[in-house]
Amino acid sequence: MKRRLAREKAFQSLFQIEVSDINIEEAMEHVLEGEPSDDFLNEIVSGTVENKAEIERFLTPYLEKWSFSRLANVERVVLQMAAYEWLYMDEVPKNVTLNEAIETAKIFGGEEAGRFVNGVLGKIISDIRKK
Repeated sequence: MKRRLAREKAFQSLFQIEVSDINIEEAMEHVLEGEPSDDFLNEIVSGTVENKAEIERFLTPYLEKWSFSRLANVERVVLQMAAYEWLYMDEVPKNVTLNEAIETAKIFGGEEAGRFVNGVLGKIISDIRKK
């Protein structure tokens, strides 16, 4: 499975977990529709769920006047996935994660979601470069 498709399937799985409170296995089974899974997909979904509290602590300072509870589900899940990749998957270049997150937000949430995700992740990248 190509990584872009894996990210889309990961987003769909995490979105279902977020809004339906189902477990990881059920969510992934539903989005894969009988297709085989993939290590990259599995890692993003399980890692994001397992590290959700730390991921949210990492992202919160960059939300400015927003809180996680006020974010739309699409933006919240995309930001969590991107943060997981940045914090735990060193082999993925940060700019690739940034671009993929923006595209995923646009696909599932529209242009405004893409702009919002770009703004938040852009602040993080800027901070990383300063350090």
